Amino acid sequence: MHFRLPALKEQQKIASVLTAADKEIEILTTKLDHLKQEKKALMQQLLTGKRRVTLKDVA
Repeated sequence: MHFRLPALKEQQKIASVLTAADKEIEILTTKLDHLKQEKKALMQQLLTGKRRVTLKDVA
């Protein structure tokens, strides 16, 4: 089978876009992990009573 490959400059541009996307995914994954840890800590504080939630009447 024969495949037509894009020109070298186009391949480099594609690689650049994919690299940027990989970095963005890595950043977002790190943020998600941090938020999950923060949620876990907050839930632990709520369960142990260290932190209280006050509800306002919604009418």
